[in-house]
Amino acid sequence: MTVMTMQQAADHTTSTDPRFELDHATIRGVEYPIFKNAPVNLREMFLLHRPAHGDGKDDYLVYEDDRWTYDEFLNDANRISDALTRQFNIGPGDRVALAMRNYPELLLTLVATINIGAVAVFLNAWWTSEELDYALEDSGAKLVFADGARLQRLTPLAEPRGLKIVGVRDGDSGGNANAGGTAEFSFSSLLEQAQSTSNPTIKIDPEDDFAIMYSSGTTGHPKGVVLTHRGAVSAIYCWWITQLIIPMTLDPEVVAARPVRPQAGLVVTPLFHVTATHSMFLLSIPMGAKLVLMYKWDTADAVRLIEQEEVTRMVGVPTQTAELMEEAKRQNAELPTLEFLGSGGAKRPPNQVGELHDAFPKASISTGWGMTETNAIGIGLVGEDYVARPGSAGKLFPPIQALKILDDEGVEVPNGEVGEITVKSAANMRCYLNKPQATAEVLQDGWLRSGDLGWVDDEGFVTIVDRKKNIIIRGGENIACLDVEAALHRHPAVLEAGAFAVPHQRLGEVVGAGIQLRPDQDVNASALSEFLASHIAAYKIPEHYWFQCDDLPRGATDKLDRRALRQQCLTSEKSDSGESGESGIGSVGGVGGVGGERGGA
Repeated sequence: MTVMTMQQAADHTTSTDPRFELDHATIRGVEYPIFKNAPVNLREMFLLHRPAHGDGKDDYLVYEDDRWTYDEFLNDANRISDALTRQFNIGPGDRVALAMRNYPELLLTLVATINIGAVAVFLNAWWTSEELDYALEDSGAKLVFADGARLQRLTPLAEPRGLKIVGVRDGDSGGNANAGGTAEFSFSSLLEQAQSTSNPTIKIDPEDDFAIMYSSGTTGHPKGVVLTHRGAVSAIYCWWITQLIIPMTLDPEVVAARPVRPQAGLVVTPLFHVTATHSMFLLSIPMGAKLVLMYKWDTADAVRLIEQEEVTRMVGVPTQTAELMEEAKRQNAELPTLEFLGSGGAKRPPNQVGELHDAFPKASISTGWGMTETNAIGIGLVGEDYVARPGSAGKLFPPIQALKILDDEGVEVPNGEVGEITVKSAANMRCYLNKPQATAEVLQDGWLRSGDLGWVDDEGFVTIVDRKKNIIIRGGENIACLDVEAALHRHPAVLEAGAFAVPHQRLGEVVGAGIQLRPDQDVNASALSEFLASHIAAYKIPEHYWFQCDDLPRGATDKLDRRALRQQCLTSEKSDSGESGESGIGSVGGVGGVGGERGGA
């Protein structure tokens, strides 16, 4: 067998395998390449790939002591579909909100919502009541499935918003007394009282919406990214074909020496983000893979689960893959079943790539770049190519995407020159919810302007160099600077504030803030962080503050010069105290951000 390039392998597969035959379709006035024989919607995808799961008899979902076969999983999802339609009168286009950590009930409710043509609204499990309130108003969701910790934050919103809340796990049966939340309905009761496990038959078109996922942007509030069935299926089939063609690009002897194992994925990132929902859950359907859920990241538990469940695939933020490596070394665990170790959400430090390759020689180390707005599909790099180019983001996933690098005027720049990464495919979002201007700025004739700056070489490898958007990526979690600044400005002692990224060895970036205090006002780091805790999630709270009485630096248009502020703060001497001085800038470590991917309930 001849070793092929990725493009050659993609061309061969699309021309010989009917599952990936290409065609074209006009979507919202723009022509795109599509997979001709792909399922028309996600419900059809769930049913079409039942044979890949032992005709539904294989273990599919594992969470602690609970296990579902594929058939049991679909049947329970259909029970919830029955409850949604019969008890709550939910129908096509209605919004159902999901507010919980990585519980099986999130996936069951997601599938149940999808199957009746309704739209799942993913709520960040770390949001405060204030942030949840915004998303509920923005999405119009009146039904929320929530666990105990989320119930505490949602209960004050129930009456004014007319919410119906279904309690899940520790929020089941009337809520979590310790958390102080109450739920009118319980998930377990819905399952028990369901009258049907039949597959719903409501018509679902490819361009119908299936989800709203909130993504931090350059505005203070997150933007609701509206995703369609065709968009999700297109992304999943791009990944699936990539998984199948990678062996064609490798030495045949290397491929032949690899044992053939049942596929199993470990979900370690939050299911309210596309990394987990798309590249783990949805991709597991055509791959025939078992899915193992972690409620909360724990390195020792991750090693145990990989060994116990013979996990072959894990995708996490760089922090998690690095910590897995260290824990495996500590336990002297080889993790021989691990075949794929990917990262997303943030760039992995280049020196870490070789270390992971050496620590897990049987695993393909991978990186990826994608956005909520692209259903997470985009650019990727795996194996020896990644080891050889640890600073690169990779190549565009074939075969239905297109890529341009554009300057500020929208003109494509030559290879090697930096510009804005811009992608076009049927996987792109439909719009930003209730934000036509923001949609028009990002989506232009089918091309999605990412806000990320990079360049492409003559072989098609993309290197990302910066972000146009003022986003801080803390352990894979996107944080809008303006979101943090808006919360800081609520404090009576704060005259002006600017948020920015501070390098962090484990998390990649954490939040820092330069603050100009009002005359005759004072506040220290602990007090300010305590104040912020009621307005923004813990991971958004600055871990470093620089207090001053002088004006913050400004640019030519008199706007805050965030880049100059960051430089000024990071190069200043750091003090041990949170108290401001009369001049200069002092840095103090705040108590905010405690938790991150570990923290909170």
